[in-house]
Amino acid sequence: MIIVHELTKRFAGGDDIVAVDRLSFQVRPGEVYGLLGANGAGKTTTLRMIVGLLTPTSGYAEVDGLRSDRQPDDVKRRVGLVSTSAGLYQWLSPREMLEFFADLYGLSYAQIRANLDRIAKVLDLRSFLDRRCSTLSTGQRQRVNLARALIHDPPIMLLDEPTRGLDVVGSQVVFDYIDHLRDEGKAVIVSTHQLDEAARLCDRFGLLHSGRLVEEGTFDELCARTGCSNLVEIMMRYVRGDEAKKETSIA
Repeated sequence: MIIVHELTKRFAGGDDIVAVDRLSFQVRPGEVYGLLGANGAGKTTTLRMIVGLLTPTSGYAEVDGLRSDRQPDDVKRRVGLVSTSAGLYQWLSPREMLEFFADLYGLSYAQIRANLDRIAKVLDLRSFLDRRCSTLSTGQRQRVNLARALIHDPPIMLLDEPTRGLDVVGSQVVFDYIDHLRDEGKAVIVSTHQLDEAARLCDRFGLLHSGRLVEEGTFDELCARTGCSNLVEIMMRYVRGDEAKKETSIA
């Protein structure tokens, strides 16, 4: 279970920037929750606060019964984070890198072997498991990133723009991976601005705009409430409404 309650993050500057504004939502085990919004909506900042990499200005995030701001190390052990900005150790093989991260999480040798064998089958890593990471394609690198997040078998998974830069085949690997996480009963948040992809992946959605949660529900609930036929139309209502308010204030 993931609980986000009144989560707020302000960054100091000439004028304080409110990146996330009193955000609240919950994700149940076995549920894929789409945290959606345009670039700059506050998605990545939210994920960083959930995993304990950023301290909220106010409010809190709770993961598996633990507060991210009070027990960040314990939270990190229970979370798998997939980020397109994560790099690979170029001179290590995927096997060596995954064993290294599993050891950091304190897994025994037997657990490492069992988890690695299972994940290699799920993500089809076996053909390049012992090649240097520097020789891998973009899609193969993303598979290794997915495996790294899953190597310690965490109950919570956070995926930040997991299909960025991938072709159709690579994206399908991510889709299958998320289905696998759902089947295993993990609580999953997928943060993306690819709304058409999110519609295929997620059970419920939270739409962020300017750091605020403006809509939440299943696809059918959102369409019924807004009168729109897809997530892009729903999001554009808020973007265009915001632009109209700015033009009115300038005039």
